[in-house]
Amino acid sequence: MQKVPFQVSPLAKHVSLRARVCAHLRDAITSGLLRPGEKLKERELCERLAISRSSLREALSSLEAEHLIINIPNKGPEVARLSLREAKDLYAMRRLLESFAARAFTELATDEQVQALEATTQKLAAAALSGVGADVIGAKTEFYSVLLSGCGNSLVQETLGGLLTRVSLLRATSLLNAQRLPKSMKEIQALMVAIKSRDAASAERVSKRHLLNAERAAIEAFEKQLTIF
Repeated sequence: MQKVPFQVSPLAKHVSLRARVCAHLRDAITSGLLRPGEKLKERELCERLAISRSSLREALSSLEAEHLIINIPNKGPEVARLSLREAKDLYAMRRLLESFAARAFTELATDEQVQALEATTQKLAAAALSGVGADVIGAKTEFYSVLLSGCGNSLVQETLGGLLTRVSLLRATSLLNAQRLPKSMKEIQALMVAIKSRDAASAERVSKRHLLNAERAAIEAFEKQLTIF
């Protein structure tokens, strides 16, 4: 297991320890520091994070509810793996909800929210050029935060947010590659054009096409991974 630095002091005091540990481990999983199938040794984590075993177990229980880890009887917790079927199901649901969110955002978002989304798109483009994976993931997180907050549907926001977290398990197996990223950016920029034009139907259509392309690339890479292992 790679070392995962954990700093408690910079975080807001009103945030519970469980929430802080949860956020820290979630970030480690979604960024690929903790990889699918990697065992989570409680004693080692407690020592590295300077927390009690009970605090760690509370955090792990929350992450298990998010389907980011699994607790295997007689073996303990490990980072969850996605099966090919689960990956396809996730993308099917993501395509349905995210295209809805894109259309709803185009119809309902304020001008300030549209400007904020454009700013995150520019930040994402810069991160893609830099080639720094952590920056790309961070910028994508900001993009979706703005998109979902402006879609006007709290249930879609909650559900799609959870799906995107699980999709990160695919990113952790290096499914986002250098060939796909430039194409993905062009698709996101096309989506931004539709949103700025307040063309809801076009935004929905562009979003669906973007997600279909992302799914094809992810499933193809995932199947190659299966042949290796």
